[in-house]
Amino acid sequence: MCGIAGWLDFSRNVAGERTVLAAMSDSMRRRGPDDDGIWAVGPVGLCHRRLAVIDIEGGRQPMIADVGDGRGPVVMIYTGEVYNFRALRGELAGLGHKFRTRSDTEVVLRAYLEWGAESSSRLRGMFAYAVWDARVQELLLVRDRLGVKPLYYAPLANGVLFSSEPKGILANPLYRPGVSETSLPILLDPRLALPGETPYHNMYTVKPGHFLRIGRAGVTEQRYWSLSGREHTDDLPTTVATIRQMLNDVVAEQLVADVPVATMLSGGLDSSAITALAVSDPDRAEAGPLHTFAVGFKGDEDDFRPTALRPERDAPYAALAASHLGTRHHHVELDPLDVLDVRPAALRARDLPSYGHFDTSMYLLFREMRAHVTVGVSGEAADEMFGGYPWFHDPALVRRDRFPWLGNAPRLADLLAPDVRARLDSAAEEHDRYVTLRAQVPRVPDEDRLDARMREVLFLSLHGPLAALLDRKDRMSMAVGLEVRVPFCDHELLEYVWNVPWRMKIADGREKSLLRMAVADLLPDEILYRPKNAYPALRAAAHDAQVRDGLLAMLGDPASPLAPVLDRAAVIDFVRGEHQSMTHVNTVHLVQPLLEVDRWMRSYGLVFG
Repeated sequence: MCGIAGWLDFSRNVAGERTVLAAMSDSMRRRGPDDDGIWAVGPVGLCHRRLAVIDIEGGRQPMIADVGDGRGPVVMIYTGEVYNFRALRGELAGLGHKFRTRSDTEVVLRAYLEWGAESSSRLRGMFAYAVWDARVQELLLVRDRLGVKPLYYAPLANGVLFSSEPKGILANPLYRPGVSETSLPILLDPRLALPGETPYHNMYTVKPGHFLRIGRAGVTEQRYWSLSGREHTDDLPTTVATIRQMLNDVVAEQLVADVPVATMLSGGLDSSAITALAVSDPDRAEAGPLHTFAVGFKGDEDDFRPTALRPERDAPYAALAASHLGTRHHHVELDPLDVLDVRPAALRARDLPSYGHFDTSMYLLFREMRAHVTVGVSGEAADEMFGGYPWFHDPALVRRDRFPWLGNAPRLADLLAPDVRARLDSAAEEHDRYVTLRAQVPRVPDEDRLDARMREVLFLSLHGPLAALLDRKDRMSMAVGLEVRVPFCDHELLEYVWNVPWRMKIADGREKSLLRMAVADLLPDEILYRPKNAYPALRAAAHDAQVRDGLLAMLGDPASPLAPVLDRAAVIDFVRGEHQSMTHVNTVHLVQPLLEVDRWMRSYGLVFG
């Protein structure tokens, strides 16, 4: 995994802007601590920071292919992992391509030379990359199908700035950051953001499953992948067997690395399934015990209170799973005050409002993991794929014509000042976003009403909650130089499970039936039948008091950029109350975004314009 950044401007000699390019590159240094490189000729500059995972000695970037026709080279910068690179390498070698390294980077470059931009559809993995093709004077930006790897861009009058994170674009003086009141809905709940959208003015992300071409005529966008609806003809035993075989293959592929690998193991079904498959992989037979990691908080035994999304503590189940599977387990227990202390690091990792203790605790977990390994494997996307969250199983939430995952939670937009609420009409805005995404759901002809609605609910969850989880996982891991892989984001696995009827997805009468059946021989019943339990939430009184006090102080601070758009009395009344929802454990959990948006705006010199 790495960090990339670049600058294309047909109106200037970008090659003469080495100082700016170096600043853009340096902004990515935490994503790539092992090596760096800059290539700049004429209107384009490409920057790369490397975290070496495969072919440590080879695979340096930017990687250049001299095509020998006198029109200039093809140059690529790339971040991520392509898991089918060995098969592609063999295919390309059969077509006459010569390879100088063992890296997947060179395979992606050679695939472009052979098949052009459409080569992206042949890649299996998580990736974001840029290709400058001097032959046609065109820059190509590509992002993986589910958006596991981020890729931001800011259009210019005669080109584009791009980077793995906003900071690479912010490092270029041509970009002037700004934010508008109209971004408040996605600032207060990032899960509402539509694909490609960010709160920064004139800054976007390349949409998952898309690529951009940037040439002298401007920017064009093209989709190269999307889910499709089709009839599922396999019976239940065949479906379960197919999922098991696909999981075996996917996990084995994602264990390939020239550096140490660990898994995250919470003791839930998803992470335990990944860990069990990793432990049983025959290619690991000589590798010794697999390292596994889980996170918790000091005082959890006393502070924990069950909720619909977090009914139990993870620690006992993680220990049980680790013992059953024979892993070398690390329980990372965090002090609540340490979680507060690393808020600046989490903010710098995002360049956007953080998720409070959810970001900071994950940052500390990954920092501890990085002391032992370079690659982690995690279980994100299983709930969205197999139907694990409570909202999938609440008929009232399923039937409602809105985002099911919002449940009955209070909306922070209701705490905005009355004039701001009137201008934004946040309820209508939320519904418009819902309708926009729902219209994109792939359909199956003659599907019954329940299957059709559950297809919508699953699709909405893939775009809101999952996008937020993947973004957090990437930012917090790469901030400490840790690569995290997500086997359940394999697009072929998703394509297969997507079309399985809902009744088969709940074949044993509860959530994630197919996944449970697929790994039933690998895990004890206590893990197999454990209810869905989300990432741990911090409930410490000292932490909550600091967040409440910080929020109340912000409301009275004339220097606050957020306070003027809030209804001060409504916020105070809300903070002093006790609130809980399906996805929020308490009032502090609900109001954290207000404090984090204010902190982001102060740190980045932003005001609403």
